[in-house]
Amino acid sequence: MPQRDLEKLTRQAIQAVRETAVFLHTEVNRVQFGQVEEKHLNGLVSYVDRTAEEMLVERLHKILPEAAFITEEDTVEQGKSADLQWIIDPLDGTTNYLYGLPHYSVSVGLRAGADMLIGIVHHVPNNEMFYAWRNGGAWCNDLPIRVSQRDTLRQALVATGFPYHNFDRADSWFKALRTFIAEGRAVRRYGSAALDLAYVACGRFDIFFEYGLNSWDVAGGALLVHEAGGRVSDFSGGNTFVDNGEILACSAAVYDAALAIVEDAFVI
Repeated sequence: MPQRDLEKLTRQAIQAVRETAVFLHTEVNRVQFGQVEEKHLNGLVSYVDRTAEEMLVERLHKILPEAAFITEEDTVEQGKSADLQWIIDPLDGTTNYLYGLPHYSVSVGLRAGADMLIGIVHHVPNNEMFYAWRNGGAWCNDLPIRVSQRDTLRQALVATGFPYHNFDRADSWFKALRTFIAEGRAVRRYGSAALDLAYVACGRFDIFFEYGLNSWDVAGGALLVHEAGGRVSDFSGGNTFVDNGEILACSAAVYDAALAIVEDAFVI
């Protein structure tokens, strides 16, 4: 797809995300306890997630009718074998949202085959729109962003996500976490993988690692990091991070050191 078309499509998708974000902001204090379900262990969902997803699907379909969808809430037929896919999370950080913590986002990615073409992550409470298109750089609210220039692990601020329903690799996660705590600057856990990736892209975090994720958690943010000059991989240094549930995203300067830690914990 030509660069000009990708930029135009990105800006159209941004408008769809903004319209969905208005709904999320409007409903943030209206959800009642009885309207919340637990779809799996510690996985909460409400009418807000489903309605927001329906809004996104409707708008994105209009601007690119030939694309299929991979979505968190299954409100539309899933196009897992399609060549062109919108991969969307209408509300990343649902628990934060429902508990009144202002750290949640909308995440949208467009993939063609194995290549991410567009990535959008909108921090709704802060009105920060992070976006990128392939070979077009990474941006936040129309200003270019880059990964941090901190070049040692000792300086690195690390983000992660706690295991919350898949504990099969928890011991490996604790091993990696212990090393990052001992050798890095500090560790944070905010509860939105999409925003963690956006924060790596703009230099607020230096390293993000997590397992037990889904494609919609990372599809939007992974391209942001890449286009901002960072490195993204799975825990073996491969490129299966969108689909295999694990991701490491870093500034380029600390990637090798971070990869050695997660490889030692999860792979070797």
